[in-house]
Amino acid sequence: MVSIGFRARRRLGRSTRGRIAVPVRAVSAFALAGSLLLSGCAAAPSDGPMTFWSFTGIQQGEQVEGYLEAHPGARIELSEVGTSAETADALTAALAAGHAPDLVLIQGDDLPRFLEAEDRFVDLRDFGGDDVGGEYLDWARDAATTAGGKVIGVPTDVGGMALAYRADLFAAAGLPTDPEEVAALWPTWEDFVETGIRFSARSDVAFVDNVSTTVFINAANQLPVKYYGDDGELVHTSNSGLERAFDVALRAHEAGIGAGAAAFTPGWSAAMARGDFAVMPAPSWMLRVIRSTAPDTHGAWRITSVPGVAGNWGGSYLAIPAGAQHPEAAWDYIAATQAPRAQLEHFESGGPLPASREPYLQDAFASYGDDFFGPSRIGEVLTRSIVDMPAVRQGPASTTVDTAFVQTLAAVEQGSIRPATAWRSALDAIAVALPPSAATDVADDR
Repeated sequence: MVSIGFRARRRLGRSTRGRIAVPVRAVSAFALAGSLLLSGCAAAPSDGPMTFWSFTGIQQGEQVEGYLEAHPGARIELSEVGTSAETADALTAALAAGHAPDLVLIQGDDLPRFLEAEDRFVDLRDFGGDDVGGEYLDWARDAATTAGGKVIGVPTDVGGMALAYRADLFAAAGLPTDPEEVAALWPTWEDFVETGIRFSARSDVAFVDNVSTTVFINAANQLPVKYYGDDGELVHTSNSGLERAFDVALRAHEAGIGAGAAAFTPGWSAAMARGDFAVMPAPSWMLRVIRSTAPDTHGAWRITSVPGVAGNWGGSYLAIPAGAQHPEAAWDYIAATQAPRAQLEHFESGGPLPASREPYLQDAFASYGDDFFGPSRIGEVLTRSIVDMPAVRQGPASTTVDTAFVQTLAAVEQGSIRPATAWRSALDAIAVALPPSAATDVADDR
């Protein structure tokens, strides 16, 4: 067994050995779930490979290949199911059908719905002992721990927040270009909007890519209470901090500083490569997106802190479904790939930000940089973001609520919803999308 500092307790199953290729395939979540149902939920043969479901866009295949090189007898079949939401939907269907993979990667926003189905997952304390997860950031570990103490996932990464900006476009607009001086321009989100107005008055390009993700999501992710209160009940209708974050995004739109390029669309990617906007969100996982989407902008970008400095956007967990045919092999993979040193090495090679505490205590990590982003102290910016952030309670409807707010703001940018009615439109959309019991609670809060 590969150790990551957990006290070994008991081992389940039998390790699967032998070498096979790693098939990485993207399939429809519904097609995958349907195939499970049509198959009659037959269990995979116990001598087959460990099956691993991941979502697309995070280069999980690279980590699997690295693991196989270090463990030549291991056998893994990796399936990149689709987006993180599609992967979660496929997992929900597979769990209901009684035929889930041996190992699954779950995006942090989707994790709460699976905490409610804790009996469908292996308690990882069975492998790592009662101190499982002790080496990780407290809030990241706690997010995968049930009220009764069961640990259903190990955090693979977090998404410390930052902003990326084009130093050449800032210089052309007469603004500072040094990351520390730029951060000093916007201690608050209101200052950020004012900086955008100054920039836009002196430039032919937009200040930000869009207001829904760059402004609202970043600002909302800094709140100590976002969508759920400490009692586990939805509070988005009465959360004044959340409404302020929404309002500042509306003010950014009305000031005309956004390009209206919806994140992760082809138009957004093309606009990034052309230099049609100067600022965009840069949580740690976005750095690779920028490098791959706009390779010709090498050296033009800089990384600096978001207003308010702290916050997290993203992060994932590895979990072992109950009934897994190869739970021991799945645990061995988790133990090897998510050790603090392994997480740090993965980050330094272009991977996501570590969820373990150890890297943030190292001077070498704080001084980490990347030539693509010029003289930016990326490690220092991300460390401040993560170390200072509050723990934020998530819940089963977090993704639904998030999506409704983002889509409403996108509609405002497209001109189909008026700013004056946007907040009400978002709340109405959420009420429609939520399950009946939650929707009733929302209606009562109106």
